[in-house]
Amino acid sequence: MKVIILAGGLGSRISEETEDKPKPMVLIDDKPILWHVMNIYAKQGFTDFIIATGYKNEVIDKWVKGKLDSSWNVKAQFTGLTTQTAGRIKQCFSILKDSRVMVTYGDGLGNVNLKNLIMQHEDKDRLATVTAVRPPARFGVLESEEGIVTHFGEKNQTDAGWINGGFFVLERAILDFIDTDVQTFEGNIMPTIVNNRQLASYHHHGFWQPMDTLREKHELSRLAEDSNPPWLSF
Repeated sequence: MKVIILAGGLGSRISEETEDKPKPMVLIDDKPILWHVMNIYAKQGFTDFIIATGYKNEVIDKWVKGKLDSSWNVKAQFTGLTTQTAGRIKQCFSILKDSRVMVTYGDGLGNVNLKNLIMQHEDKDRLATVTAVRPPARFGVLESEEGIVTHFGEKNQTDAGWINGGFFVLERAILDFIDTDVQTFEGNIMPTIVNNRQLASYHHHGFWQPMDTLREKHELSRLAEDSNPPWLSF
């Protein structure tokens, strides 16, 4: 099964790193986070990738053609500078013959069991399945009584609700809901297919971490130094 990686955004929330390169090319340890995303799939037997590029597409294109030393089948597909996520998915589907693909973002890591994700997708028999994750704890939690702090510590991740963690499985029929390149998959398509009861969820209880800030980038870089980082512990 082919894997579409959405890698065309501006990466404005981590602009310190993205002035001269797209966000998926920000280094985690000594490799782009894009490589780490692909490695999650490759370690589980999925090595056929199409990278949907946009902003600074030439950086990814050059890396794929020159510096990516692997046996993976990787194609960088320019999908436009202003195209949104749904449009990028549609463009990638248009050059593929596959009836089903996996899709993820180029800036988030998680030890998602992909075979279990696919099994859930097949069991629910819907157009799309999204991996639901707990958001990472970013702030300390404070409790007080009568103006006196009684507890301060890290927020428990399980106290938060579930959010979209990427790692999708999509059927080709999802294209019937995508009309233009300016539609976002998250804001336009997912609510629509929810209303049609065509979105299933796979709840992932393991490690998941996006790279939205420099703090998160440094944390992922530290974890990447481990011989078996948490996003590869399946």
